[in-house]
Amino acid sequence: MDLKAAVRTIPDYPKPGIMFRDITTLLADARAFRRAVDELLQPMAGMKLDKVAGIEARGFILGGAVAHQLGAGFIPLRKKGKLPHKTRAVEYALEYGTDSMEMHMDAVVEGERVFLVDDLIATGGTALAAVDLLRGAGANVCAAGFVIDLPELGGAQKLRDAGIPVSVLMAFEGH
Repeated sequence: MDLKAAVRTIPDYPKPGIMFRDITTLLADARAFRRAVDELLQPMAGMKLDKVAGIEARGFILGGAVAHQLGAGFIPLRKKGKLPHKTRAVEYALEYGTDSMEMHMDAVVEGERVFLVDDLIATGGTALAAVDLLRGAGANVCAAGFVIDLPELGGAQKLRDAGIPVSVLMAFEGH
């Protein structure tokens, strides 16, 4: 099964020149979804992980499934103002401006081993912010996994440079 064939590409979304890689078609295909989760887990074989952190929103779907398979807890990393309890936050730069990501203060116990999951890594800004947020709470971010990498934007390499082992299931050229 070619997982790449299960990803829909939408040209010029959300703005002209962008090729949006839509994994909802992969998620809708039971075999492709199972294979993607299994392949995200593969590099984690034999590792003791306490939690999986998923970045809003598709990272929730993938991360929840990965956490279930690992028998680990799940940490939702959300946009500012979406979590109901006391939170910690990190602000990070976007192409035009800044954004903020939050998690509950009690989501991680110091020293817990965490696997970060999301659907796609592009420039790496959001993933690096997630690592900073988790590390700031005392987590040991052991690895990060993504379904899609846009390698020309360098995000996966930035994570590796920050000491995070990164696995990706597929790469797409052009963004």
